[in-house]
Amino acid sequence: MLRPRLIPCLLVHKNGLVKTVKFSDPKYVGDPINAVRIFNEKQVDELMVLDIDATVQGCEPNFDLISKLSTECRMPLSYGGGVQSVEQIERIIGLGVEKVAMSAQAIANPDIIGRAAERVGSQSLVVVVDIRHTGWRRRSEVVTHNATRRTGMSPEDAIRLIEEHGAGEIVINNVDRDGTMEGYDLALIERLCAKTTLPVTVLGGAGQLDDIAELWQAEGLVGAACGSLFVFKGRYRAVLINYPNTEEKTRLLSDAGWVK
Repeated sequence: MLRPRLIPCLLVHKNGLVKTVKFSDPKYVGDPINAVRIFNEKQVDELMVLDIDATVQGCEPNFDLISKLSTECRMPLSYGGGVQSVEQIERIIGLGVEKVAMSAQAIANPDIIGRAAERVGSQSLVVVVDIRHTGWRRRSEVVTHNATRRTGMSPEDAIRLIEEHGAGEIVINNVDRDGTMEGYDLALIERLCAKTTLPVTVLGGAGQLDDIAELWQAEGLVGAACGSLFVFKGRYRAVLINYPNTEEKTRLLSDAGWVK
């Protein structure tokens, strides 16, 4: 039986592991390779690693880091950051990464999705849709380059475009909730999940395990990705890599109605 996935999301900045709040003020929290080793022991469902420097700086993916991450990682790995070409996607997959995540390039040049799908399969292609409420009307808008560039595109239009061009999965990333630990924006998620038949992963806002149970109860088979929740502990946000153990995860799935 398929079950929802619970996915730690690690942000890499200047080769270190960081956490941001609303895509700003990156705080160093450790070494990404060490974090992968800890998550290996915790038997996580999947791991997402996003290099937040590469696209903004116009750099290609950090293949050396990708190789090291893939070598260490004992769970499915998704990697994003700086992906500009089909050749780069093939190289990343060749290093042992299961999924390649794109954002800015997929939005600006969606044909790359279809061309890459022909080479590596759509199941290996993830598009991250970064969403921020902009303007005086606070309308949902897709943004890129660490939310420094507005596209003028609605999330609904972006999702339709991505699906039409052959992506295998969509990540809905709420910039306004990033690092706040205030809970997922369930109204936004419900609205956007209704616009696609693709697998969806949700990122941005989880502050406690109950937020994840609430998401799964509301939306069903969606991936729950978390950053701060799995690297911070307690009200003072002490750095501590954590993840639910088997008993905790079973309770979480039960609370969401997935385990009777």
